[in-house]
Amino acid sequence: MTSTSAPLSLSADDARRIALRAQGFLGAPDRRAGVRGVLRHLGSVQLDTISVLARSHELIPYARLGAVGRGTVEDAYWTEGHAFEYWSHAACILPVEEWPLFAFRRRAYRDRPHWGHELADGAYEQVIKQLRAEGPLTATELGGAKNKGEWWDWSDSKIAVERALMYGEVVCTERRSWKRVYDLAERAVPDRLLHDDLTDAECLRRLVRQSGEALGVGTRADIADYHRLKSEQFDAVVEDSGLVPVEVEGWSKPAWADPAALATPPRGRHRTTLLSPFDSLIWERARTERIFGFTHRLEAYVPKPKRVYGYFAMPLLSGGRLLGRVDPAREGSTLVARHASLDTVKAVEPMAKALVEAAGWVGCTQVRVERVTPAELKAPLTAAVAALTA
Repeated sequence: MTSTSAPLSLSADDARRIALRAQGFLGAPDRRAGVRGVLRHLGSVQLDTISVLARSHELIPYARLGAVGRGTVEDAYWTEGHAFEYWSHAACILPVEEWPLFAFRRRAYRDRPHWGHELADGAYEQVIKQLRAEGPLTATELGGAKNKGEWWDWSDSKIAVERALMYGEVVCTERRSWKRVYDLAERAVPDRLLHDDLTDAECLRRLVRQSGEALGVGTRADIADYHRLKSEQFDAVVEDSGLVPVEVEGWSKPAWADPAALATPPRGRHRTTLLSPFDSLIWERARTERIFGFTHRLEAYVPKPKRVYGYFAMPLLSGGRLLGRVDPAREGSTLVARHASLDTVKAVEPMAKALVEAAGWVGCTQVRVERVTPAELKAPLTAAVAALTA
C-alpha cells in the first residue's frame, strides 16, 4: 500500500488481499470463535433452498474454517439465541446484536402501503395469540403454510406470521427441516437489544460501517449491496460511517475502506476451498469481476441446455485467486464432479485438493471426475484426485 495524500491509493493486488482478509480467506482462521465468530465477522450469511453438497449457510463457515461438523454449524446458528433470520442481502442469518440496526427496515415495512397478499381480518392477532400461548411454531403448526392452490397461495396464518416477521413483532429463530420457526420477538431477542430506538440514519450509518468492515474495501455499489441498501441511503451516511475514501488501481469508481484494514498489510496463509455461489466474497458480480477477473453466475435458474458451467457451479479459491469452478453432485458415498472448468493447468492440484476435502466433509469416501474443460486436463485432474484418495 502506498501512503500518499488523501485519498489513499491502493494497487489492485492490495485491494484483492484486503478483501480476502476481510472475508476470512487470508490469514489463520479464528477457530476458537468458530462458526459464531464467522457470522459476527461477516455480519450476514445468506440462506438458500438449494442443497447440493450442503446448504449455502453451511458452506460459508466450511469455506473459512474447514471441516466443521454440519451439526456444529446448525447449533452455532440456532441455539442459545445467538442469531435470527431477517431480510438483509436476501433472507439471511444475522447476529442477534444486529437486531437494532434493522429498525429502519422494520419501520419501512410497517409503513408500506401495498402487499402481495391480502391479510384476513383477525389473522394477525390470532398468530400472535397462538405463539404467545404455545411457544415457537412453524407455519404448518400455526394452521398451515398454504391453501390448496398454487405454491404461492399462502394461507391466512402464513400471510399473518410473515407480516409479523417483517414488522419485527415475530422473529425467525431457526430453520427446522427448512421450515421457518417463529417466536415472539419479546421472547427471543434479549431485552437490551429489543428496541427500535435507533434513527434510520443511525441504522444506516452502522450498517454501512459494518459492510465496509466485512468487505475491507468497496465501491458505493459494493457496500450498499451488502445489506441491500439504496444508493441514496449510502450517500447520506458514508461521511459519518468511519470508512475512509481510497483510490484503487483499475477501479473506475470511488471506493471506501475500513481504516483497520489499511493499518496492517494483509498477509498470511491462503485458503484453498470451493465457494458457495451465495458466498459474500462473490455476492456482487461486478465486484467479483473487478477484483478477481472472474465472471460468476449462478445457473440453477438457467434452462439446462443453456448452462455453461452447471447447475450449482462452485468457484475454486486458491492462492487468493479464483481459478475455475466445479458443478458437484452426490451419488451415495461418491462426490461427483459433473463439470470442472479450470482456467489453467495450475488449477489442477488445488481443484483436486478442494474436491477431496469437500468429499470428506460431507461423508463421501470417493470422488469421480466426469467432464473437464479444457478436456486435456481431465486426466491430470483424475490422477491428482486418485493420488489424494489412495
